[in-house]
Amino acid sequence: MQLPQIRLQSTMAKIAIETVPAKLEIQQPPAELEIEQSPARLTIRTTPSKLTIDQTKAWEDMNLEHIFRRIEKFAEQGYNDWLDGLARVSRQGDELMRIEDGGNPIAEQAKENSETPMYEFNIGWVPSPFSVHISYTPADVDIRFEARKPVIRARTHPPVIRYMPGEVAIRLAQRPSLHIDVVI
Repeated sequence: MQLPQIRLQSTMAKIAIETVPAKLEIQQPPAELEIEQSPARLTIRTTPSKLTIDQTKAWEDMNLEHIFRRIEKFAEQGYNDWLDGLARVSRQGDELMRIEDGGNPIAEQAKENSETPMYEFNIGWVPSPFSVHISYTPADVDIRFEARKPVIRARTHPPVIRYMPGEVAIRLAQRPSLHIDVVI
């Protein structure tokens, strides 16, 4: 026995989606920037160093002093010798004036006036130690520095934004269907 058959034939629905993507454009104009930098101020003051070497005493020790100093020294020595001679003549005159007191002042004075004095000399250094005097004053440097801050002027520009929204279109590309057949 043959039974009737029911045949179902269906078609699914299809959806079509069409999209137009969104567009976003961003442009950033550069900022305007002005910078002024004044130069720093630098001041340097220097006091020069000073070196003094005094070798006058060393030259005098070697008997090589300056002529003006030599003349001054000889004049002083001559004056002192004149005073010593004056004192000696005065003393000898007083001795002769008191000849009656006894003694032999004439012979003693003749002996004193005719003999050269004995000079003593031991080891000597020419020039004498530490006769050269050295004096040094170091240089003095005063440095002053004044920094100046920069002057900065900046103008910003806002970004330029262009936005185009996207679109979505939805439609039915294929309609659903159901077909029913009965086969005997």
